[in-house]
Amino acid sequence: MPSAISPPEPPAPKAARGGRDAVPATNKKRKIVCFSDFDGTISLQDTGHILFNTYGCGSSKRELLDSQINSGERTFKDVSEEMWGSLNVPFEDGFELMSQQLEMDPGFAGFHAFCVKEGIPFHVISAGLKPVLRRVLDEFLGEEQSSKIDIVANEAEIKEDGSEWKPVWRHGESELGHDKAVSMKEARREVNREVAGKKLEMKEGEEEEVPLIVFIGDGVSDLPAAREADVLFARKGLRLEGYCVEHGIKYLPFDSFADIQKKLEEILEEDEKKTGGKGKPARFNPRANMWRRVSSRNAVPRYVVMTPKEERMFLWPEAFTLAVDDTRSRP
Repeated sequence: MPSAISPPEPPAPKAARGGRDAVPATNKKRKIVCFSDFDGTISLQDTGHILFNTYGCGSSKRELLDSQINSGERTFKDVSEEMWGSLNVPFEDGFELMSQQLEMDPGFAGFHAFCVKEGIPFHVISAGLKPVLRRVLDEFLGEEQSSKIDIVANEAEIKEDGSEWKPVWRHGESELGHDKAVSMKEARREVNREVAGKKLEMKEGEEEEVPLIVFIGDGVSDLPAAREADVLFARKGLRLEGYCVEHGIKYLPFDSFADIQKKLEEILEEDEKKTGGKGKPARFNPRANMWRRVSSRNAVPRYVVMTPKEERMFLWPEAFTLAVDDTRSRP
């Protein structure tokens, strides 16, 4: 068994983890749904980069291609197609390399077990390839636990001999290939439909459930999805946290998914303490943070002129593209 991606140790007993008694999902006043990026968030490296560096364009060419995205010379989707198209390796051989080099967040397995126990749906939203991510999760968590995670990512056409890797984009019309904001909005609508159905079945005197959407990420490509969340977790020291600090956007920092688990346990406990007896959340108010106010299509903030083109396109895809620099017409 390769050492980098090995099955996690069984979660420690609740008392050792400082956890709380499990609360059956049916007893919760509010539905919590978690969404997470994968590369750099659940895994500590980028799955694609490991493959490209060894079996594709190589690290030097990959860095050049990344710079073309950052400069606005080419779109994310265009560059990604070239990177994936450079691969010439059978899928299983490529995964063998990843299993040796890829490191997973040490707290992720325990966090996933916590979500399953608490009835919290967990979804991966990624700009990567779904077959690659599923294979990694199958190996790391085991197929049974991996199957409980919904992966929202791009599909792929991979020839058996590995001579061709072709992404099948979720949003082919978008320069992003996968517009994470669209996927998050679709997910929120689905959650709202579920809540609306429960509301019709509510008895007199029962309190309405208010869904809480959580997003976990690390980089600029997570900005579209992050702005759709009620609670944002950003990995410490990386670009998403830097952007939030620079622009005063509320977020919760984390080093490991164990930090996220602890905070969600606090949220669950705090939600059980009602304010004024009206069943309102004690601290976290869905869709009431600064993030969406400064990120909306109709409220592009004045500091946009100072924002790098890559970040403008990810944060306001409706208003900007990587190919066109139109900030001079903006406030």
